Amino acid sequence: MGENKAACPEQAPYFNKKPELLIPASNLEVLKTAVIYGADAVYIGGEMYGLRAKAKNFSSEDMKAGIEFAHSFGKKVYVTANITAHNEDLSGIAGYFKELKEIRPDAVIISDPGVFEMAEEIIPEIDIHISTQANNVNYKTCRFWHRMGAARVVSARELSLEEIKKIRENIPGELEIETFIHGAMCIAYSGRCLLSNYFTGRDANRGACTHPCRWKYYLTEKTRQGEYLPIEENERGTYIFNSKDLCMIEYIPELIHAGIDSFKVEGRMKTALYVASVARTYRTAIDDFFKSPALYADNIPYYKEEIAKCTYRQFTTGFFFGKPNEEAQIYDNNTYIKEYTYLGIISSKNKAGLYELEQKNKFSVGEEIEAMKPDGRNLGLTVERITDEDGNEMESCPHPKQKIFAGFGMELEVYDLLRRKEE
Repeated sequence: MGENKAACPEQAPYFNKKPELLIPASNLEVLKTAVIYGADAVYIGGEMYGLRAKAKNFSSEDMKAGIEFAHSFGKKVYVTANITAHNEDLSGIAGYFKELKEIRPDAVIISDPGVFEMAEEIIPEIDIHISTQANNVNYKTCRFWHRMGAARVVSARELSLEEIKKIRENIPGELEIETFIHGAMCIAYSGRCLLSNYFTGRDANRGACTHPCRWKYYLTEKTRQGEYLPIEENERGTYIFNSKDLCMIEYIPELIHAGIDSFKVEGRMKTALYVASVARTYRTAIDDFFKSPALYADNIPYYKEEIAKCTYRQFTTGFFFGKPNEEAQIYDNNTYIKEYTYLGIISSKNKAGLYELEQKNKFSVGEEIEAMKPDGRNLGLTVERITDEDGNEMESCPHPKQKIFAGFGMELEVYDLLRRKEE
């Protein structure tokens, strides 16, 4: 149990404190990408007990390797264990925590009080962060979790900046606030959704959400079986639950002044291109603001351009400036906007001067592509040559996940990410 300290000591000058940039990772490659492209911390899921069971997630071996990699760069790794646990989950969770005791992540993210108590007993040396799934919407709740021993509370997504600021003013200075500032929004309150379970038997609160909020719905009348009446804004239909994606890249000063300690990006099922684009852009924006607020303000158009170079659903500011209105929803489709295609990440260079990568999408000799570099530069390239692992020349690489070697007539580095602009 945590020590019951004074509820509201004198607050730190949060506007002078650089926030942590917390980036998601679905696998070991993406974790390394997040670290290289600017994350201060990465959050990941194990093979069970997180709320993204459909993500690839981490084996114990990959988790250990990822933590060692992050720590070698002075970065942190947090592991999710934020399901709503049923009785049959408890013994497995106990075993999982015993594994984490050996692997030693920097924190575990938990929503269930029973699971919290188990973590306190089994892994007392590892910090506990309270998940947004715990509906953390007021400072009394945050004080409660602090008394229990939590190091950090993830604020509910339904809070405004003014509400977060009020929480910050009424909780102990050492209790950290983590807040989602970018990524997909959930239609249900703090992610507590029953639609997936109702339609498919897959429980969103136990990590198996099928995202029915993105589906297209029709209306039926009881006596007219088999007759489906469209719910339409226009001829393309209406996706009545489909929210725009959150993006706060234009409001870094407001987020900092609210007293948020950790800026969290959603997306543990996203690609390395998404992670690299979002991490690098927010890293640049945060650093620019702390160099000079004027520099940050001048560069907002650049940040907006860069943040759009991955898939997204149109952007909204969510609840930060008040409750969303009808403009926060997407009513005519459930598809992403996709300006760039992810081709692969450079992993090494061979004796012939060709660069090794695992191909993610097809590209061909002669194509114009782009190398995205961790330092912020984007380099235009021409694909001059492609070979397979045996050195056989190829005109294109049509097989996803194939290991290939390619030449571009330009020096590249490990972790440079290749992408192609789509017309």
